[in-house]
Amino acid sequence: MQRTAIYPGSFDPVTNGHLDIIKRGLTLFDKIIVTILENPEKNAFFTVPERIELLEASLKNIGNIEITSDGGLLVDFAVKHKAQAILRGMRAVSDFEYEFQMALMNRKLNRDIQTVFLMTGLRWIFTSSSIIKEAAQFGGNIKSMVPPVVFEKLKNIYKKE
Repeated sequence: MQRTAIYPGSFDPVTNGHLDIIKRGLTLFDKIIVTILENPEKNAFFTVPERIELLEASLKNIGNIEITSDGGLLVDFAVKHKAQAILRGMRAVSDFEYEFQMALMNRKLNRDIQTVFLMTGLRWIFTSSSIIKEAAQFGGNIKSMVPPVVFEKLKNIYKKE
């Protein structure tokens, strides 16, 4: 049986921390479905098609990855795609409470879907999509924190402003 995990997130934009979790997740799972969660309450910087494009470019040399988006319940999505687990990355203690609540709710909704947490590599512990966008907006050097395609996209956006 193929071991499949869903790696959900906003990926607005994808960071090297996200890529680290995906690569390490592939040592545990045969396939990872990277899923952009569409949250109408969040004001996204990039559109879903743009985020898919950035993910595809960033992951083009990595096999056993599927990239998609969804706006429903994550556990329903996991069942539909025959996934056994939800893969989540945690940067710091501040992430724990929210992630723990989500894991417990998903377990309540479907006991067959497990949540697997991976600690973000120390190199990426301080990065988040929000912080990276803010740094880029004010001319900060984010080149080492994001895939090259994301760096170029943000550089071009903020160069125009």
